[in-house]
Amino acid sequence: MRVRVATTALGITAALLALPACSTDTTGGTHQTSSAARTGKPADAVQKPAALSSAALESRLLDQSDLGSGYLPKPERPAQHDDVTVIGCPALSELGGDAATGGTLAFPHKAKADFTYGGSSSEISEELYSDSARKLSDGIDRIFDAMTGCPTYQIVAGGTPVDVTSQKLPSPHASGDEQWSQLLTFTAGGRSTVVKQTAIRDGSLLLIVSGSPALVDRHLDKALAKATSTG
Repeated sequence: MRVRVATTALGITAALLALPACSTDTTGGTHQTSSAARTGKPADAVQKPAALSSAALESRLLDQSDLGSGYLPKPERPAQHDDVTVIGCPALSELGGDAATGGTLAFPHKAKADFTYGGSSSEISEELYSDSARKLSDGIDRIFDAMTGCPTYQIVAGGTPVDVTSQKLPSPHASGDEQWSQLLTFTAGGRSTVVKQTAIRDGSLLLIVSGSPALVDRHLDKALAKATSTG
């Protein structure tokens, strides 16, 4: 049985990892908690670089040639609209059911790509959004605050309960104006899956990389470099 649970609030990651209830993350990696998940300078309302179109964002996503051997595009799944209830996290509940189960952020310009690795349950998802710096900053900050503000909570999606634990992570050593990072563990049917999620805002562009922690760490810098390339 597969439990469709996205790791992000308000659809931060478009259908991030249709969570296998019978698999456990095996990518390893060391995870450190931190009191600050967000770092960087606030969005400057004076600087207003032009937003990129969805087509332009699409061309800046990582592809198979960027990732290397062993990666395959993940087939897009039909949208599902199961009833969703969040238990034990009022801030996340206030964002609505879509906050806990897929979708995308409500920005006009966006693109995404999902990959599996090595024929296993390891997956990586990349999303790009473009809007004003202030709108990007405020939107993603609200979501991360809601999720990391609740160390433990439960999601009931389509009648299936999934226990979630969240913890803030130190910001990655990457460029960008603002950064957010968190680690989430989803447990259903006695099995757990660990997902790392890092968001970086660079001007009017927002990058979100989510998935198996080792894969996120491996490809984050490459994703940021391609996303912010002007060539």
